Amino acid sequence: MSNRLAQATSPYLLQHADNPVDWRPWEAGAFEEARRRDVPVFLSVGYSACHWCHVMAHESFEDDGTAAYMNEHFVSVKVDREERPDVDAVYMEAVQAATGQGGWPMSVFMTPDGEPFYFGTYFPPEARHGMASFRQVLEGVHSAWTSRRDEVGEVAGKITRDLAARELSTGDDGVPTEESQALALLQLTRDIDPASGWFKGDTKFPPSMVIEFLLRHHARAGSVAALEMADGLCGAMARSSLYDQVGGGFHRYVLTPKVGGPLVPHFEKMLYDNALLCRVYAHLWKATGSDLARRVALETADFLVRELRTPEGGFASALDADSDDGTGRHVEGAFYVWTPEQLAEVLGAEDAALAAAHYGVTGDGTFEHGSSVLQLPEGTGPADADRTASIAARLLAAREERERPGRDDKVVAAWNGLAIAALAETGALFDRPDLVERATEAADLLVRVHMDESARLTRTSRDGRAGTNAGVLEDYADVAEGFLALAAVTGEGAWLEFAGFLLDLVLDRFTAEGGALYDTAHDAEALIRRPQDPTDNAAPSGWTAAAGALLSYAAQTGSEPHRAAAEGALGVVKALGPRAPRFIGWGLAVSEALLDGPREIAVVGTPGDEAFRELRRTALRATAPGAVLAFGAPDSEEFPLLRDRPLVAGAPAAYVCRHFTCDAPVTDPAELRRKI
Repeated sequence: MSNRLAQATSPYLLQHADNPVDWRPWEAGAFEEARRRDVPVFLSVGYSACHWCHVMAHESFEDDGTAAYMNEHFVSVKVDREERPDVDAVYMEAVQAATGQGGWPMSVFMTPDGEPFYFGTYFPPEARHGMASFRQVLEGVHSAWTSRRDEVGEVAGKITRDLAARELSTGDDGVPTEESQALALLQLTRDIDPASGWFKGDTKFPPSMVIEFLLRHHARAGSVAALEMADGLCGAMARSSLYDQVGGGFHRYVLTPKVGGPLVPHFEKMLYDNALLCRVYAHLWKATGSDLARRVALETADFLVRELRTPEGGFASALDADSDDGTGRHVEGAFYVWTPEQLAEVLGAEDAALAAAHYGVTGDGTFEHGSSVLQLPEGTGPADADRTASIAARLLAAREERERPGRDDKVVAAWNGLAIAALAETGALFDRPDLVERATEAADLLVRVHMDESARLTRTSRDGRAGTNAGVLEDYADVAEGFLALAAVTGEGAWLEFAGFLLDLVLDRFTAEGGALYDTAHDAEALIRRPQDPTDNAAPSGWTAAAGALLSYAAQTGSEPHRAAAEGALGVVKALGPRAPRFIGWGLAVSEALLDGPREIAVVGTPGDEAFRELRRTALRATAPGAVLAFGAPDSEEFPLLRDRPLVAGAPAAYVCRHFTCDAPVTDPAELRRKI
């Protein structure tokens, strides 16, 4: 028997549709029901690829006794944080303020008015390690609600008032400067571990946005330290078990083991991580020409298309960490790890020995149950590239016979915007038109399914059917970013127009005073606090992503309102960047573009002309931070940057402008390269 989640479009909610818990989606009716029954609301927030979300579901939400108690004494609401990032952000802020930590699954007890009064994350089925059992928590909350209601109301009211009173300093002393950006770099040098190349800390997430800042800072300021740090981070990630050495693409994060050995990944694979990292490695290649950067960028792009692309042309959100290990047990990492015996079965003894040495597979195992994660250990020396490529291909083919991890196949607008930008740029840089085609198909899906006639975005879709949740700021910003990248790569001005529609809505519906931006629109559902956060999480914050898209659009069109909005939004980066650069990396990267101009590159010529193609190819490889590109016929109306741009003595030409000043046009690719 299904509960009220059976009609959801979220795979995460559908995973709970057959629970004995009478789950409801986040909707007004759930709170009206709690009010009518005079019971608290239990809010459980998670996502499809969350390992501990699955554990708690199996231990507690599938248990008939626990479910019966929940159904009797609570109204239970289940939320997919990827569908409702606004709900997640507001209550996570409360959890972190109350407990000093957060995470998923997030468990919140609240009044029928949505005011939270008790919090937690994962609760075990029995008390252990100093943690109360979930049943003890339920009974304690029920007891407090029935016998100490006034006290509960006071706590809930105070928490809500404290959240509402929190003020965010948006930075009132202007835009970032060369000095503030240099101070941010200095702080990053203190956070890095030069021996390993990673940032310090036991849990290591891929710092995509920070690496983009480092590459742009190097390009603008010539900082060798910034480039070395970016190269070191990218090398460390690509050699470690964070990277899928056989299939390409990156896992969510890695942990430093307590007693030696390689880093151990949390095996879920997220669209946003892989889109951001694909683009970062492509940009590293532009800066260094590194073969490693090229390989990882292309392998990650191929992973995105092979494993996350949906039949409708969009990109799915994630792959789970868990899968069947061949014995009927769902085990984290089972799809990705190997034993020496498994290598020999696929490769034969001689190649298995080489693979074990190359990837760090040991007899005792470096992970669990005698299995090993694949990595490229330091000091293994050069390997026969053709032979190791053959080994990787055979291991990938054999792995395809294993039971695959589950896939969350909902399409999230923001993350598809990131994927569009990554695939468009990677395809253009490495002469892979198929990747540009996949980016274009994803963009077409967003326009057809996610955008309405007034250009308002729906957050998610599944199977080509739009969900019910409105887009938030990151959706508008990241989709605009993807459209702008696609416009630059394809020369199709329609994508610039679509980006403009979205960014006009950002100006109309998401702005606050002093340059600040809200995560939700002015007319969005009112929560206990309107979410607003300029700091990055796993992906760029909507605030700074919007600043970047606004700045690029202004450079493409000359729009002063869009540039002014971008500058206003970046004031917070000047305030936070020198103190907490790892948490505002995208804002620092956008600030580098602002300080550099950004440069506006217009290439005019006739399609099919080899000189025109070479100028365009050179322009695509620009390392100048945030440089924008338009190419097409002379005096074309397709892009504003092409107007009044004639050929030079009948030859294709490139025009480079910044800070309202244009250089003389050039016809020589080498001269263009020096300018950008």
